[in-house]
Amino acid sequence: MNNLLSVLLAAAVLVFWLAVAVEVGRGHRRMRRLATLNSPVPADWPRVSVIFAARNEGATLGAAVPTMLALDYPDLELIAVNDRSEDDTGEVLDKIAALDPRLRVVHLRELPCGWLGKNHALHHAAARATGEWILFTDADIHFEPATLRQAIAYAEAQRLDQLAAVPELHGHGPLLGLCVSAFGLLFALFLCPWRIPHPRSRAHGGVGAFNLVRASTYRRLGGHEPLRLRPDDDIKLGRLFKLHGARCEMMHGAGALSVAWYPSTRAMIRGLTKNSFAALDYRIGLTLAGVALQILLFQGPFLGLLWFTGPAWWLDLAAVALLLVAAGDAARYNGGTWWHAFTLPLGVAVLSYVMLRSMVVTCWTRGITWRGTHYPLHELKANRL
Repeated sequence: MNNLLSVLLAAAVLVFWLAVAVEVGRGHRRMRRLATLNSPVPADWPRVSVIFAARNEGATLGAAVPTMLALDYPDLELIAVNDRSEDDTGEVLDKIAALDPRLRVVHLRELPCGWLGKNHALHHAAARATGEWILFTDADIHFEPATLRQAIAYAEAQRLDQLAAVPELHGHGPLLGLCVSAFGLLFALFLCPWRIPHPRSRAHGGVGAFNLVRASTYRRLGGHEPLRLRPDDDIKLGRLFKLHGARCEMMHGAGALSVAWYPSTRAMIRGLTKNSFAALDYRIGLTLAGVALQILLFQGPFLGLLWFTGPAWWLDLAAVALLLVAAGDAARYNGGTWWHAFTLPLGVAVLSYVMLRSMVVTCWTRGITWRGTHYPLHELKANRL
């Protein structure tokens, strides 16, 4: 009986990885690349408002913001929100603004109840934006000059309401690099971004680095107010648009925009702790099931090669081969390298730890604490979408 169970389990895992290898391989190839778009030039370029919030990010602004101002776009305004910073963020932004009038700096001193700091800052800035399109981005994103022009031309030609792009991730060491690669594969499996353009698909998503939205649609849906306490506001903004029948798409952003995702593995763990549990709607059972499933699917085939013999061993060997194919293919699109495929079980193990840590910390502290502000769990749970 145990031998039969091991064979059936190994066969199920093999079927999963066969489906993943096909889906991920075909899916990534269906997604467009922002850097290589070649769309018809609009008769009139619509005005675009680029918005980002910064809290205690004075060290990164000096390198990133000039790339935003260097965007080769004919009608651009940039709104930066200094969200209650305790470092020199405000001073850095004011100095840059003094050199380029297209940059408007808003200084927020207080956070109203019932809002996450970043979400409130973006909502506040969007209310003052004058563009027909709004690009929500982060304070540490580096842009290539043609990025916005290519994105707007495509969005106008396709009559999109939302266009998201996944940035190229760089600057990470070996351990962080394999975690980034694992995160990229899990991100793809969780969102299935290649399905987002299909109206009948429930797939949705967004990326904090590049969330381009049609301003009229964004305001009609309430802006960030429906997402006021969502740590995963970028993804849920895409869900908000998709739920209301908007035309959405996500594409690869490598070659057009880039970011140093986190400075270290420890920083990554701390950063993902705030939103991993939120992505599963703060459900303990779903989180535990997700971790167990990740162990079965990602570590299971390798462990099976050590434990099993006979048919189960051969099935696990085939599953490992397909796992490596899927992981290697995904690594090509998220800044990883081919050898990250062989370290995928380790990277997923770290991310499983993050999921458990996020659940435990959030439940233990009855909320999340981010950038010096605590947000109660009962309020976070109430803001579902």
